[in-house]
Amino acid sequence: MNVGFIGTGSMGTILIESLIQSGALEPDQVVATNRTFNKVQRLASQYPGLHAVTSIEETVKASSIVFLCVKPLEYKKVVEEISAHDRADLILVSITSPVLIHHLEHQLTCKIAKIIPSITNYVWSGASICIYGSRIQTEDRLLLEQLMMSISRPIQIEEQYTRITSDISSCGPAFIAFFVQKWVDEAVLETGINRDEAARLASEMLIGTGKLLTEGGLSLEQLQQRVAVPGGITAEALRLLNEKLDGVFQQLIHVTHAKYEEDLDKVSTLFGNIEVNLNRRQY
Repeated sequence: MNVGFIGTGSMGTILIESLIQSGALEPDQVVATNRTFNKVQRLASQYPGLHAVTSIEETVKASSIVFLCVKPLEYKKVVEEISAHDRADLILVSITSPVLIHHLEHQLTCKIAKIIPSITNYVWSGASICIYGSRIQTEDRLLLEQLMMSISRPIQIEEQYTRITSDISSCGPAFIAFFVQKWVDEAVLETGINRDEAARLASEMLIGTGKLLTEGGLSLEQLQQRVAVPGGITAEALRLLNEKLDGVFQQLIHVTHAKYEEDLDKVSTLFGNIEVNLNRRQY
């Protein structure tokens, strides 16, 4: 089985490297193309056997599964090229949230899925969000999830929740890193602690917290209760955070959803204003 990649930007490269490094794919099972060909050539030099090709046609013809890893506004042009080599047994996987299953099924006859990865997949961790089109069969779903299971925990969702799940799984690492960066910066300013030491402590704390919430079986609420002794330092700090962060996450969700809807409108226009009966407020 060959797996193709159209687009080897940041996320396309992360998927290729993590799938190879995890052993899910051998380099000679990977076929990749990119508008800037030297990016694919660099990957081929790092992973001998990887097939660097110059066209979408070559990628589609040589692959059983093709991951489409381009920007939303590039999809229409790429899909038009794919349509010339479309076939019923091909599985096309979009990794971009504003491009809907309906957009792609309207243009192509192949099997369509959407899998939204996370930067955490690079270290074979985190989730991958899975959404399946009407032509995906049980064996196709199992094939895709087996592939992604080597670098993530595949979680199937309904497409109407694409945006909010992407906020948590894909954008979340950046949000958490921003929070920790601000915390570390202030710790350095207020106390003079070495920045690298503080950052290392915070990073180890994140790893341990994640394990407590997964392997340790604690819920978010239980973890807070176990650490925060009534009347203690942690409890006082949590009170402050609760007060100061009131409304922040509601605003964050509104901002990400507004941007998503803007992108969705642009993509829908490119695809001919295809009507989509999804409740946008739940994205």
